[in-house]
Amino acid sequence: MSATRKNFIHADAIKQLHAPPTIRYNAQAMTTDHARNAAKGDPESRSSARRRRWRIIAWTTVACVLLLPLIAMQFTETVNWTGSDFAFAGVLLVGTGLVLEGAMRTTTSTAYRAASAAALATTCLLIWANGAVGLIDAAGNTANLMYGGVLAVALIGALGARFSARGIAQTLFATALAQMAITTGAIIADIGGAASGWGALLLGNAFFAALWIGAALLFQRAAHEEENGSSRHAL
Repeated sequence: MSATRKNFIHADAIKQLHAPPTIRYNAQAMTTDHARNAAKGDPESRSSARRRRWRIIAWTTVACVLLLPLIAMQFTETVNWTGSDFAFAGVLLVGTGLVLEGAMRTTTSTAYRAASAAALATTCLLIWANGAVGLIDAAGNTANLMYGGVLAVALIGALGARFSARGIAQTLFATALAQMAITTGAIIADIGGAASGWGALLLGNAFFAALWIGAALLFQRAAHEEENGSSRHAL
């Protein structure tokens, strides 16, 4: 063997001796770890999954509410919706659903989402009840337009609070008071014969006031969660 050949082999041996150890990865272990991490899911994936569930629930509810009167019309003459009735309900429900979906995209808080759903459902129900039967006397009584003030309190308050959970909670408590104030005023002034049917009027409005308060409590819970989260991050 030539001297050049020997020197080359010797240099190669020295290079291998000082080279860093080769790291051999266990492909099966990596696959198992990857599967475990995928099963756990990152926070963004979990949030996306929850948002999809909320969307499915919301739009399924809208579809069911629109289908119920259509199905009922096949079995009874008591329910007799016209095309304009379905159009009004469709615009109201789809509009509510779109606003709710927008609210779902702005937060990952389950409490805030539930509170938004409760507040929007109450708004939708109040408009529907006023349009269908009327809370004061009948649907055609212009006194029912006063309940637009209730919705104005909720909307203006939410905008003023910049949709913060704490601000909306306070707004909805005020909305419940506005609901009962209109009821009390209608009974005292005997608007639309309210004094003669004060029991049903009071009961119906107390129901809506309870819904506003329930939504307010949910927003309070969302606010507590936000504040507690901020405190932990500060620490």
